[in-house]
Amino acid sequence: MVQLHVLFEHAAGYALFAVKEVEEIGMLLPMVEECVTKIAKFTSMVSLAAFFPFKSAQGALENINAISEGVVHADLRLFLETNMPQSKKKAMLGVSDSKIGAALQEELSFSIQTGGVVVEILRGVRLHFHSLVKGLTAQAASKAQLGLGHSYSRSKVKFNVNRADNMIIQSIALLDQLDKDINTFSMRVREWYGYHFPELIKIVADNSTYCRLTQLIGNRKELSEESLESLEEVVMDSAKAQAILDASRSSMGMDISPIDLINIESFSNRVVSLADYRRGLQEYLRSRMSQVAPNLAALIGEVVGARLISHAGSLTNLAKYPASTVQILGAEKALFRALKTRGNTPKYGLIFHSTFIGRAAAKNKGRISRYLANKCTIASRIDCFSEVPTSVFGDKLRNQVEERLSFYETGDLPRKNVDVMKEAMKEAGDVTTEIKRKLEKKEKKRKKRESKLHEEVNGGANGTAEIKAENGEAETPVKKKKIKAEAVETPDDVEAPAAEEVETPAKKKKKRKSEAMETEAAEVAPETPVTEKRKKKKIKAE
Repeated sequence: MVQLHVLFEHAAGYALFAVKEVEEIGMLLPMVEECVTKIAKFTSMVSLAAFFPFKSAQGALENINAISEGVVHADLRLFLETNMPQSKKKAMLGVSDSKIGAALQEELSFSIQTGGVVVEILRGVRLHFHSLVKGLTAQAASKAQLGLGHSYSRSKVKFNVNRADNMIIQSIALLDQLDKDINTFSMRVREWYGYHFPELIKIVADNSTYCRLTQLIGNRKELSEESLESLEEVVMDSAKAQAILDASRSSMGMDISPIDLINIESFSNRVVSLADYRRGLQEYLRSRMSQVAPNLAALIGEVVGARLISHAGSLTNLAKYPASTVQILGAEKALFRALKTRGNTPKYGLIFHSTFIGRAAAKNKGRISRYLANKCTIASRIDCFSEVPTSVFGDKLRNQVEERLSFYETGDLPRKNVDVMKEAMKEAGDVTTEIKRKLEKKEKKRKKRESKLHEEVNGGANGTAEIKAENGEAETPVKKKKIKAEAVETPDDVEAPAAEEVETPAKKKKKRKSEAMETEAAEVAPETPVTEKRKKKKIKAE
């Protein structure tokens, strides 16, 4: 008769259950389904044969990773070899996963069963596991499952803080919003200050420069030859600075009160600070793109690359898109309108903002946009799935697009993609090894620094202990001296040297006393036998 054993993998450890009367149970499968929910009936069918608890959380994680990949771990092998019956022909092992079942059959040559009654028995084991294993409570089992679940998820996700594309999505959205706000606020400053100095609008076109000049000039009547240098610093053009000065003298604007001028200056100050913040945000976006998607940034630019990632939702989503989708990403409305009206579909979406499409001739815009979308897809996939981020592939892809542009204009044949990619692979290999070497060097330095700090801390603790010990030894005589000093009735105001002077005669007295005692002992020593005889005589007389 074949004996069925069922293997159950739990967060707490491996458990092996022996199933009674397997043939009967196999025939009466609906009966098994009914008995699963009731612990009394279920224990009459299934009994715990062996249980192997995991020693640590790390061990549990290693075992669960091995099971998920269909690999037999050393702990599982030892557990089954120890607890399964010796005659492998008569023993049958039931497992939940066919993948691990195949691995066990190959390595340990057990006869494996995965479907049918095994599934129902494992369902019952999962339901009553804490009752079947002695010393395991439901709370402890759930805690083990939760802890192992979290550690397993962390090991699979391998989340890297430096590669987070959420920051790019947020920063590009904020950048676009700031552009709109700065433009609106600048127009408000132009209108407001235009009442006082309307000629300045025609001379200075840039919004942030106009706001800076508003702050600097204030009341146009106060402008003089002395303020020409400061105007040149803001405008960066001596001719424009002179034009502003001349216009202020013959301006058609109305006079303005000091309180209105204060309000205009404070508002323009806000606009200038927003413009400065926008510049800082653009630098931040550039640095994040160089870390997250360096190849895409090198190919199409940081801002356009960030917009593509933002529109796709994440870099992974963008990497999953085909080139045809990337080409019209951002032009969905136009696409569906064209499909509805049976008109021409759009040739480009967000990638239109790259310089390549603007430089191409009108007849070649569609062709270059299709080619650029293809290269963007390659770059995004490399960025998404490469371990060490480098911009080598992005630079090579950019050169390919440049060559294709020149081919459309002049007819010069571009290089083959295979040759370019071989070059890029070679360069990328060198760059990655260099980056890895630098990272290892940094790690070594960090470890050295930590070990030095640890040694210093330990050395400091030992040193303080030694100092304390020395202080403890030195303190005892000091205390005695103080007591003696008090006996001599020294006043509180007496300094340390005076205390020493008090102590020295005390020492001399001690020496004198000891010398006197020694001389007395020497004198008494020869008389000791006589005194002993007298004592004996007295005792006899009594």
